[in-house]
Amino acid sequence: MASDLLSIAKSGSKAARIALDITAHNIANASTDGYIRRSAKTEEIAAPGPLGSINNVSLSGVRVGGIIRNADQFRLSEVRRTTADVSRADAELSGLEKIETAVEGSRIYDGIVDFESALQHLSADPVNPSLRAAAIEAARAAASNFNVADASLKAVGDGVRFEASEGVKNANTLMEEIARVNVKMTRAPEGSSDQVALLDRRDHLLKELSGEVGVFTSVDANNMVEVRIGSSTGPVLVSQGTSATMSMQQGADGTISFEVDGAAVTVGSGALAGHEQALDEVATMQTELDDLAMSLADAVNTVQTNGSALDGTPGTAMFAGTGAGDLALAFENGALIATAPAGAEPNSRDPGNLGAMSAALETAGVAAGADKILFDISATVKGRSITRDTLATIADNATVSLQAQAGVDLDAEAVNLVRYQQAFQASGRVMQVASDLFDTIIGIR
Repeated sequence: MASDLLSIAKSGSKAARIALDITAHNIANASTDGYIRRSAKTEEIAAPGPLGSINNVSLSGVRVGGIIRNADQFRLSEVRRTTADVSRADAELSGLEKIETAVEGSRIYDGIVDFESALQHLSADPVNPSLRAAAIEAARAAASNFNVADASLKAVGDGVRFEASEGVKNANTLMEEIARVNVKMTRAPEGSSDQVALLDRRDHLLKELSGEVGVFTSVDANNMVEVRIGSSTGPVLVSQGTSATMSMQQGADGTISFEVDGAAVTVGSGALAGHEQALDEVATMQTELDDLAMSLADAVNTVQTNGSALDGTPGTAMFAGTGAGDLALAFENGALIATAPAGAEPNSRDPGNLGAMSAALETAGVAAGADKILFDISATVKGRSITRDTLATIADNATVSLQAQAGVDLDAEAVNLVRYQQAFQASGRVMQVASDLFDTIIGIR
């Protein structure tokens, strides 16, 4: 009987010590990113045996059957899903804000309005050389502003493409590491501290990967995770110990697309999706600016060629270029501005052609078009900002839900320390009782 007590007490003290070690490990890693709270899985040791048995069951104590990670797959997958969503929104919003800054900073609307104002001032005294010079300078500034807007947008595009390229590299690195962890998982004993640490590492890597591209995961019987893009039918990124290779392709208009092992894929969430959407907006904005620049040039040039310059010669085109990037003045001599109608005498004070030019600009909606571009990008940024904030709240809630289950509560761990310490002390007391029984038995004569 005494030997049975010693065996049971020994198993109890060992289980309590392991539980204390796990609790201490939890406390030490309370601030470790990606750490999932552990607990000991204890099992009763009860085996059939005739000696010292009760109803043919030998009472043999307790053992630690393994280490439990206190997190379920649903909450982990929700964190990954919401992380992918908010990462996409963040990346897109960041790109849109840069577009807004580029367009607003170029002052295209102000340049157009200033040019129209200079034409109106010139109409009051068409032969005034100072007013003609001012009109030429306003036209040059308007063209220059378009050039600045185009260059700024190209810089935005370059920056976003660089971020996307780095994101692809990071995704490939993460996929390779997940594949390596998969291989290590096959060698780790079930319920061991090694296995639990590998699971933590893998879940952390999966969350990081979700920040780049939305993923769907499934785990096989060997605890190896399969990772796909987006859904259960998406392209495979990681399978057992093998990882795919992701790449980025750039279109002629600066937009991007993605491939996995050479096959085109659609990325619906994650930062890469946000970068792709932002570059779509950059391309759209560049097209709108090109169209607006050509509207300005066409409206002015058409009227110019139908009027007369200061010396009475037929007017020539004021602007040259094919888009916002290369829009420029075709001449710098203010005397060449066709202020008078066709066939007018030299030094004519008839501002009829200037009136036609102002009307043409209004009909073409150049200033209104610039204003609309500014309004649309500002409204888009505001809307995407609201969406991002909403998704961030959802992601925060998913993280809080996971932390409630998987995070380390220092108060709870302090209680566990006392509980397991008392269990250890109680097992020691059982050992003392067993020792007393031995002494009693030995003392019987």
